[in-house]
Amino acid sequence: MTPGLETLPERLRIVRRTIRDEYLQQHAKPWIIGFSGGKDSTLMLQLVAEAILSLPPDERRRQVYLLSNDTLVESPVYQASVAKTLDFIEEGVSTIGLPLTVIRSHPEDNDSFWVNLLGRGYPAPNRNFRWCTDRMKIRPTTRFIRDQVSESGEVILLLGVRRAESIARAQRIDSYADRDNRLNPHNDIRGCLIFRPIVDLTNDDVWHILLNVRPPWGGDHRELVTLYRNAQGGECPFILSDDDAPSCGSTSARFGCWTCTVVDKDSSLSGLIDAGFEYLEP
Repeated sequence: MTPGLETLPERLRIVRRTIRDEYLQQHAKPWIIGFSGGKDSTLMLQLVAEAILSLPPDERRRQVYLLSNDTLVESPVYQASVAKTLDFIEEGVSTIGLPLTVIRSHPEDNDSFWVNLLGRGYPAPNRNFRWCTDRMKIRPTTRFIRDQVSESGEVILLLGVRRAESIARAQRIDSYADRDNRLNPHNDIRGCLIFRPIVDLTNDDVWHILLNVRPPWGGDHRELVTLYRNAQGGECPFILSDDDAPSCGSTSARFGCWTCTVVDKDSSLSGLIDAGFEYLEP
C-alpha cells in the first residue's frame, strides 16, 4: 500500500507496533513522555499505555516517566483540567500494572514570571525578547531530563508532534528527523534521543480516537474535547528548545499563559469567556 494511504486502523496498528518494538529493545534507557495535557500528548500517552499493556507483565520492565510542566501562570481552566487528568492517571496506572511515574515540573522561584517581571524589572515578554519560554518551559523540563541522562547514560523522549499540525511543524520535523531512523538525537540535550510515535497521524485521526476510545487508566476524554470546543484553540506544546517557541504566543488560538503579552488577543481565553467562564474577563 502507498505510504500515507493506510486506513486509520492500519495506521494505529503501525503506531502501536512501532511503540511496542521500541519498548522491547534490549537496553534500559528510560522513556520520558512529554505531556502538555492537550489532544496530541494525551493520544500519544494512550497509545503508549495500550502498547505496553499488550505485553506480559514480566516484559514491562522499562521505566516510563510522564513529564508535565506547569509555568505557574497557565490558563486556569486548562491547567485545572491537566492537573485533574494527571491525578486520574496516577490513580489508574497502579491498578493496571503500567510502570509509569508522573513528574510535575515548574520553574524555580528565580525563573518565575512575577519574580522576573516585577522583581527584576524585566520588560514584558515580546517577540524579540521572549524570556519567559526559556525560564518557565525549557529549563524545568530540561533539568529533569538531564538528571535522568546523568543516572542512565541516555534517555528516550517521546513527543506527540505530528506533521499534520501545520506546514511549519512538518518542515521542522523533517529538518530534525531522519526518516531512516526511529530515534534522533536532540539538538541541545546530549544523551537525549527523540521518538515521535504519532508523527503521521492526521487531525481527524486524533479526534476520532479521543472521541471513541477510552483510555486504559479509566474515564474518557469528553472534558478535554469540550475544553477545545469551548476555547476553539489548542495547547501550547511541550517545549525543549527555542526553535519550538513560536508555537506559543503566536497568532494561533492556543491554551497558554494567561499573562502572555506576546499576543494582542488571547483567542482561547476569549473563547472560554464566551462559553460561560465569565470570571476570566478581568
